[in-house]
Amino acid sequence: MKEITKLFLPMLMALFNLISCGTPVDRKSVDPETDRYNAIYSGSPWIDDRGIEVSAHGAGVIKENGRYYLFGEKKSDTSNAFTGFNSYSSTDLFNWKFEGVALKVQDSGRLGPDRVGERVKVMKSPATGEYVMFMHTDDMGYYDPAVGYATSDSITGPYEFQGPLLFNGKPIRKWDMGTFQDSDGTGYVVMHGGDIYKLNEDFKSISKQILKDMCSGCESPAIFKKDGIYFFLGSHLTSWERNDNSYYTATSLEGPWEEQGNFAPEATLTWNSQTTFVLPIEGKRDTTYVFMGDRWAYPRQHSAATYVWQPLTASGASLSIPEFLEAWKVNTTTGVASEIEIEGEVIENTDRRITYSGEWEHSDKENAQTSESRSDVPGASFSVSFVGSQIGLFGISRPDSGYAEIIIENDDGKVVLSSVIDMYSKYPHSSLKYISPKLEKNNYVLTFSVIGAHGNWTDKAGTIFGSNGDFVSVNKVVVRQDDPDALEDN
Repeated sequence: MKEITKLFLPMLMALFNLISCGTPVDRKSVDPETDRYNAIYSGSPWIDDRGIEVSAHGAGVIKENGRYYLFGEKKSDTSNAFTGFNSYSSTDLFNWKFEGVALKVQDSGRLGPDRVGERVKVMKSPATGEYVMFMHTDDMGYYDPAVGYATSDSITGPYEFQGPLLFNGKPIRKWDMGTFQDSDGTGYVVMHGGDIYKLNEDFKSISKQILKDMCSGCESPAIFKKDGIYFFLGSHLTSWERNDNSYYTATSLEGPWEEQGNFAPEATLTWNSQTTFVLPIEGKRDTTYVFMGDRWAYPRQHSAATYVWQPLTASGASLSIPEFLEAWKVNTTTGVASEIEIEGEVIENTDRRITYSGEWEHSDKENAQTSESRSDVPGASFSVSFVGSQIGLFGISRPDSGYAEIIIENDDGKVVLSSVIDMYSKYPHSSLKYISPKLEKNNYVLTFSVIGAHGNWTDKAGTIFGSNGDFVSVNKVVVRQDDPDALEDN
């Protein structure tokens, strides 16, 4: 996932083993039998059918019999060691059903205890009908990288780990990797630095290397094809930090490849994310290409890291995500993407219905360019009571921002949802930070608290990355008060 100038993982995980919320949660208010969301909400925690955050980072998606299957890293807040690869399924790309742990920690070997497993992708071999899973395997210091693979007769697994993928009898000693399956069914493994390997028909070995060192210094590779043009996306080497990802184009995988530059506006840092995959949604009217990115939140990769999924605009050799959509959807039948308005009653940060506790700094629209309430005092909080089916919160991320906790309680005082929000960004960015899934009709209280911690990490050269403060922020709260059964269908 990250370059070889990696974290001092054991030391830093111990240093940043932050206070766990540990809040008991009664999840009965989130109905698993109905649609919990009506759109893709980037940068907000996603809640699955169990009422638990979706944990599937460095992910890939494969479609089978009308369902989309998401495979990703099952992360931890206390260690970067491999804990398994999760699988989820969905028909609309925003309501996810947990299918299980597709590949568990092995007793020993490359994916045994205290090892690293990342960037999981699954493809189906047209020749054998078998599902083959690929991943980056490594030691905790990132000195033993190799591409591994696992197999299963069932798309959701369990998968059986087979060991390293071999080329000329030797493992591929690279870290960040991805996969690409061309329109003729041929499978490829794509590596950081711009290496591409063609798989044999059974997807269990390499037939040949078709590209080498195309983009030195790039990682998190992803490839897709549109109208005969191949697009290669990747990030730069900044450890867990976000950067302006760039792309290359070619009419053949063998090249020549042409560097095209950034595909998101400069200095947005790819809308604060890192490429992991591009998913084509082919419909009867159009094809939408979904950029899938990770918004890492080291060291709280389980509780606070989120996903940035956005529709790509591609024309000829031009590729862009020109604007950040807070909420959007793609009709999986027609293939047409559309922006969704976040509706509801707006409660501004200085509204008396928001009750603040502890030390906060307040500004409003009349006296400042941006309305905001912010605090970095541990335990400072605010609460808002509401009757409705959904609640969202907007705030500003900055270089001095840290972690916040959100808790939603029902009128019996039971916690029905609990999430950690990472508000860090290298530049000021106002956006949706949290939106709840659909809730049963009830009286609720949302409490937003300053944890008093932030994420930092260090590479082997001693460079310190991450936030320099613990501030959290709120612009406004949006409450949807309609019938909870009225959320839009896909």
